[in-house]
Amino acid sequence: MNYADLTTVMRRLALEAGDEIMKIYEADDFDVKTKSDESPVTEADEAADRLISAGLREAFPDIPVVTEEQAETHDQDLATFLIVDPLDGTKEFVKRRGDFTVNIALVEDNVASRGVVFAPAKGRLFYTDADGKTVEETGAFHKEVVGDTTPLSVSKPDPEALVVVASKSHRDEATDAYIGKYAVKDSTSAGSSLKFCLVATGEADLYPRLGRTMEWDTAAGHAVLYGAGGRVVRFEDHTPLTYGKRGFENPFFIAYAPGVSLKKP
Repeated sequence: MNYADLTTVMRRLALEAGDEIMKIYEADDFDVKTKSDESPVTEADEAADRLISAGLREAFPDIPVVTEEQAETHDQDLATFLIVDPLDGTKEFVKRRGDFTVNIALVEDNVASRGVVFAPAKGRLFYTDADGKTVEETGAFHKEVVGDTTPLSVSKPDPEALVVVASKSHRDEATDAYIGKYAVKDSTSAGSSLKFCLVATGEADLYPRLGRTMEWDTAAGHAVLYGAGGRVVRFEDHTPLTYGKRGFENPFFIAYAPGVSLKKP
């Protein structure tokens, strides 16, 4: 795998998809449909999915692609693959709250090794570079020219004053009870894979997720966090969260900066 080429392609496709998403987001109205699992899907999800999946298959024809919006890609047994959520946080998109992202990741031998997370409404772009280190790019994004990049590193947590980030749309009593096991200085909420990115930037120390997620929801954010020195583990036993699971469904998990002493469930 040529990781420099991969970074270039994933970054470009995320920006192009973001442009398509924002055209629809800024329109006066758009259609919202309901999928078989009762989750919403919009024309923005579908347009971004077509663009990204076609671009990945053209650039990397030998690597399988798994994408949320193409059910036929879900019936695969894979260890190495590209995985896409073209619009993560559709509920945030529909409510026009801005906390939605484009997620593209590479999984290698069941590990989320490279990824890009783009939040077009917030103007934030995070990705792993050719060396697997995570950067945030700022400025006016150009598809062919990389702007200013800042290497990211997780915080050095103060165990007596942690900053916790949790889901904006899916926070529940179980999540609050688990957060209550820690000495928390501040708590914030965010939508989509931005929660991983807030831990990657050092804006938060801990992100527990006690709810259903799929691998396309988490792989890109996981890779971004890992490239900044963070970790993602299974909630029950604190073993590493891996990918290529049957049905691509995740268990509950915890994303965190090393230095946080994880509590038992």
